Amino acid sequence: MTPPRQPWWRSVVLDAQALSLWLDHDRRFLATLAEFADAGTALVVCANTVIELAAHPEHRRLGRLLARTRVEPVTAETARLAASLLREAGVSGHRHALDASVAATALRCDPPVALLTSDPDDLSRLCQGRADILRV
Repeated sequence: MTPPRQPWWRSVVLDAQALSLWLDHDRRFLATLAEFADAGTALVVCANTVIELAAHPEHRRLGRLLARTRVEPVTAETARLAASLLREAGVSGHRHALDASVAATALRCDPPVALLTSDPDDLSRLCQGRADILRV
């Protein structure tokens, strides 16, 4: 992933794959995070994403990384927005529900917001152009 030279987002939401790359010390991803840090961009993680990584081989390091992010809870408001996004996109099921909670988390952040994901097609459909979707 190559971020823009000067990231301009207030917040960047990480999906499970993005957070996994951080846990794995992926050099390209770490360089991207450094650019976001230099720009003062907040890193945000949906609480459901933390659950998705419970079995990651490096899960013991997860707490240290999360201390550098804002972990957003899945509140009733977030859940209602996620359900609405699923209906609007015409999708359902477990995998889409997790994506919808991440999308809803992104859409509840102050714009402009970007979402780092390995699944840009589904998240683009869920966010409907209201967040920039960046493939990791």
